[in-house]
Amino acid sequence: MHYLENLFRQLDFASMGALGLRLVSVFLCLTVHETCHGAAAYALGDPTAKRMHRLSLNPLRHIDWFGLAMMVLCGFGWAKPVPVDPRYFKKPKEGMALTALAGPVSNFVLAVVLMLGARVIYNHVSYTELWQQVFTFLLNTAVLSIGLGLFNLIPLPPLDGSKVLGALLSDRAYFTLMRYERYGMLVLILLSFTNIGGGLLSRAIMAVYTGLVNLIF
Repeated sequence: MHYLENLFRQLDFASMGALGLRLVSVFLCLTVHETCHGAAAYALGDPTAKRMHRLSLNPLRHIDWFGLAMMVLCGFGWAKPVPVDPRYFKKPKEGMALTALAGPVSNFVLAVVLMLGARVIYNHVSYTELWQQVFTFLLNTAVLSIGLGLFNLIPLPPLDGSKVLGALLSDRAYFTLMRYERYGMLVLILLSFTNIGGGLLSRAIMAVYTGLVNLIF
């Protein structure tokens, strides 16, 4: 019993609370991102995601647990890819590009919605510590959502930006790019741990965030 009491005293509940809120932010941003991939594919005629129950806001249908751990600990992570069958699209490359683009766009829209919610609190809610925490959570999640959107626009397989770029390439160049998709994740993990390009991405995130703050507030 004494061991349990000592362990209880040593727990940092403030840090645990912050980790819990970060998990909620990650779940929200990734779930919206992946659901919108599936919704875009379905709108373009591909029912694959719907048949596999990926048109859902239930985060458990989208979360890759290792990718989630990387997102929480390193700020870089991923969810389970939404299955897409380009054979259903009238124009496969263009359909893949629009489906891919739906994810980052949904993150930017989510960031705007979160920041509008923060503005309502800022303008109309009396200050309390609880509301301050909600306000901070909304803005922090907006930053995370912007980061996820920008990161996925990098034109490196398997990120969404590679599919968008593919729509502008010849068929031969497109299939060459996709051929190396399985190696892309290893490259991204290496870049994450070495922080190559991290400063540029951070500046881009803050530029978009600052622009939205100036526009909304």
